[in-house]
Amino acid sequence: QVQLSESGGGLVQAGGSLRLSCVQSGPIFSGNVMGWFRQAPGKEREFVAFINYNSGDTYYSNSVKGRFTISSDSAFNTVYLQMNNLRPEDTAVYYCGAPKKYWHDYRLAREYSSWGQGTQVTVSS
Repeated sequence: QVQLSESGGGLVQAGGSLRLSCVQSGPIFSGNVMGWFRQAPGKEREFVAFINYNSGDTYYSNSVKGRFTISSDSAFNTVYLQMNNLRPEDTAVYYCGAPKKYWHDYRLAREYSSWGQGTQVTVSS
């Protein structure tokens, strides 16, 4: 099972930026796809962004579109989430996830079989 580890979270003022990293190790699922999710206290884990390295396609939730960018290094060992113009409502623990081998909907957390430990992002107003 692929192992994931996030980093890069922190405390930032509204309008600021952060870049999250997700490093994967262990057996690599050959699908070369990865998603970012976030979970605020008392809320369900929600989809943020998704990348398909093979096709180059990226997808975003409406709440972050135009502000966040998902990307990866050339070997797909590390997946990044560049977050600009952060808002207080972006405050959450951010997780990267590797989908199951036969996933159907990248927006659903239940389609993911591996998660990192999460990194806290706090945006102050």
